[in-house]
Amino acid sequence: MILCCSSPMVPGSTLTEKADRLREWGYDAIAVFQPLAEWNDGVHAELRELESRTGVRPVEFVLIDDIYGKAMSPDEGLRAACRDMYRRAVDVCAELGMVTEIEYEYGPQDPMPLFDPYQQPSAADEERFTEFYRELLDRVAGSPASVLLEPLNRYESRYLNSVADNLRVLETVAHPNAGLLPDTFHMSIEEASIPAALRAAGDRVRHVHLGDSNRLLPGGGFLDWPAIFAALREIGYDRAVNLECSTEGDPGVTLPRTADRLRELVLSA
Repeated sequence: MILCCSSPMVPGSTLTEKADRLREWGYDAIAVFQPLAEWNDGVHAELRELESRTGVRPVEFVLIDDIYGKAMSPDEGLRAACRDMYRRAVDVCAELGMVTEIEYEYGPQDPMPLFDPYQQPSAADEERFTEFYRELLDRVAGSPASVLLEPLNRYESRYLNSVADNLRVLETVAHPNAGLLPDTFHMSIEEASIPAALRAAGDRVRHVHLGDSNRLLPGGGFLDWPAIFAALREIGYDRAVNLECSTEGDPGVTLPRTADRLRELVLSA
């Protein structure tokens, strides 16, 4: 497995500075969460050359902005702006062979679904979402890139919270560039068993986000990390395991220590 860390967790004013630090701290790859307002030709060129200059491979690319997660918004302008941002991210992934992700929606739910979990979209809404997902997948067709579904917890998205619900969508699109991006923090809320859900997803897992039950670094909560890594090994997963959580203080201390712990888990799985 490839050890990876999300760019917002790493100090540095450029991607190169962040990647250099990650290499020193024991990481193989970086997941780039790029603010849309700061995306330009210069950053694009830096991203293209990042691995050759630093030895750290960019494996995930996401453009982030307040419009993120609004691809199904009833507001036509907001929906169009979000979808255009997703298209731009997907085209970068097609160029450089990275993964990106989409969700039905993203943002705090109001009212919170305290007693109504696992809501399902209407058949028409799910078809509209699936149609847009197919469009994005077709943009990366023939490349090694993937556009992945990330199940979010019920407090951040109304629908497609469970691995099982997202697998249903993957079966519908039946596209070679489609896949699943399980996030252990979200799974700690929505899945009865994270290892069992990973085993059910099998080879459809193309990328993994790591965060403990409290969205701290692995080991900061109550998740059973040996069991999670054993399940990943069981399904033959050999791609990136990417930290997407809090650094719990000084990243210069906590991230190297976490890299050591993750390598132990990979080796013992």
